[in-house]
Amino acid sequence: MNLARNIPQRGAALMLAMWALFLLSAMVVSWAIDIDQRLDLNGNASRVLEAQAMAASGGDIAMHPAIKPGSPLLRGGVSRSQTFEARITGEGGRLNVNWIVAGENPVRLELLRKYLEVKGIDLNERDRMIDSLLDWVDPDNLVRLNGAEDEGDYRPTNTLLARIDDLKRVAGWADFTSQADWDSELTVNSTGPVDLAWASRDLMLALPGMTEPVVDQFIQLRSGPDEMQGTDDDPEFKTLDDVRVALGFTTEQYKAIAPLVGFKDQFVRVVSVGKSGDVTRVVQMVIRKAGNVPQLITWKEL
Repeated sequence: MNLARNIPQRGAALMLAMWALFLLSAMVVSWAIDIDQRLDLNGNASRVLEAQAMAASGGDIAMHPAIKPGSPLLRGGVSRSQTFEARITGEGGRLNVNWIVAGENPVRLELLRKYLEVKGIDLNERDRMIDSLLDWVDPDNLVRLNGAEDEGDYRPTNTLLARIDDLKRVAGWADFTSQADWDSELTVNSTGPVDLAWASRDLMLALPGMTEPVVDQFIQLRSGPDEMQGTDDDPEFKTLDDVRVALGFTTEQYKAIAPLVGFKDQFVRVVSVGKSGDVTRVVQMVIRKAGNVPQLITWKEL
């Protein structure tokens, strides 16, 4: 009789033990999955830091006064999975918007107007953009014919641009600045005149007397045999007269662009790509290389 009564109790105890074992197993599995996810997150965080460090390393090397565009030292790393590659380009090859508007020089303003035309901006829109830009930087509140001064929430700073992104705040520039890479040919960090050793095709076409055949031939010559600018096979122009000859301009023809162009600007742009495994990080810097002490002007992660 006692044995019969104990059978259901033993069965219930066995079921309870099995249920407890099931719960414990589930907890162990859940814990193991959580640990694995944490390890993945920690591993990814480590790779992000390593990629950032690699990008910064490329930037540091590019800052050295002796490092030139195309130097093999701009590519390296600490292992196959942790690498960097930096590229140096001349910041002077971009159109310095502050230099254009400072003093309202009509020759410089015409360069901006022509550049916007090359970019496909129609006449009325060009007038609106340029007048609004001049109203943005000038010290008064007088509105130009196609410009814009204080109205509602719109408040021009009445100073030169602190950074190129400030163009997004200027009336009439919204469509232009919403395009991809709209700022790739513009800057506020250079000496001013367009550095012909680095100027883009569109910017060169905006210069007086430039034609597509002349510009294309010059860019092909400037890029060297590998047809890539900023590599070690690029020809070295030692003087502006070398550039004039490469363009095929006579002395008289060159006089038309002389006030607008320069050569070997001290400001350079560095884009450094760091990688760790499948993680990539990119930093962009503008550096002033003058003498033996380079000066970091801007730094941002892309």
